[in-house]
Amino acid sequence: MSTTAIVIIIIGIILLLVLISLYNNLVSYRNTRENAFANIDVQLKQRYDLIPQLVATVKGYAQHEKEVLTRVTEARAAAMNAKSINEAVMAENNLSSALAGLKVSLESYPDLKANQNFLQLQSEISDVENKLSATRRNFNSATRQLNTAVESFPSNIIAKIFGFKKEPMFEIPQEERAAFDKAPEIKF
Repeated sequence: MSTTAIVIIIIGIILLLVLISLYNNLVSYRNTRENAFANIDVQLKQRYDLIPQLVATVKGYAQHEKEVLTRVTEARAAAMNAKSINEAVMAENNLSSALAGLKVSLESYPDLKANQNFLQLQSEISDVENKLSATRRNFNSATRQLNTAVESFPSNIIAKIFGFKKEPMFEIPQEERAAFDKAPEIKF
């Protein structure tokens, strides 16, 4: 065998190893993202279990707030029935928005805010929301890592060949961003 043939074979083997490595990295990033979403699922399950209890407690005090309670219940059902990660991200954003609306409407019920059952549920939901926030950050980090690999050269070539695509982050819905841009109002 000639030296040229050996060099071509070595270059071909190196190129093949690089391509395999790039593919394996993409698979690893995708699996990390899916695992991060599975961690979100654990927190969401807790959240879903607590919401009916919260709604039932609030119903006893807030009979005329049916629209808000219905929105929370419907958003919870939609989130639980999401079929894909991307559907779940959208449904969870809607549920977070509905829960925020519930918090605002509860401000007019001082007796409810002092009720022991409500305080316990509020504390548990707050804990779940904090854990959910942390797992969402982890999910977004995994998604960013996957998206970087999908868009970067030369892994973008492998990504295109094998159907890897840029995935959405878990973000605040556009309609809620204005509330976060505004400074909080503090009253005494």
